Amino acid sequence: VQLQASGGGLVQAGGSLRLSCAASGINSINVMGWYRQAPGKERELVATMTRGGRAKYVDSVKGRFTVSRDNAQNTVYLQMNSLKPADTAVYYCKIEAGIFNDLYYWGKGTQVTVSS
Repeated sequence: VQLQASGGGLVQAGGSLRLSCAASGINSINVMGWYRQAPGKERELVATMTRGGRAKYVDSVKGRFTVSRDNAQNTVYLQMNSLKPADTAVYYCKIEAGIFNDLYYWGKGTQVTVSS
């Protein structure tokens, strides 16, 4: 199983970025999503989406970030608008599979830096 993430970068506050993560070598992915880890902080859930399209967000990004997925392409996206310096972190994609979502895989992180 491989996860290929892309789309990170440097942006000014108020700007936008779009992350994408394509999974290969696996079918029937239940949950796809994004986590982030800022320096000195624990990794936190940002947004996830089930195969059926149900989305979940951390409160701090609601109304600014949108998660979506293409099941046919095993790809998950994260559209990030109105970015803030507090959004600066390494963003990781994660997929969950298996009957009990007990199979999970992480992608390599992609850096998002928001300047003030």
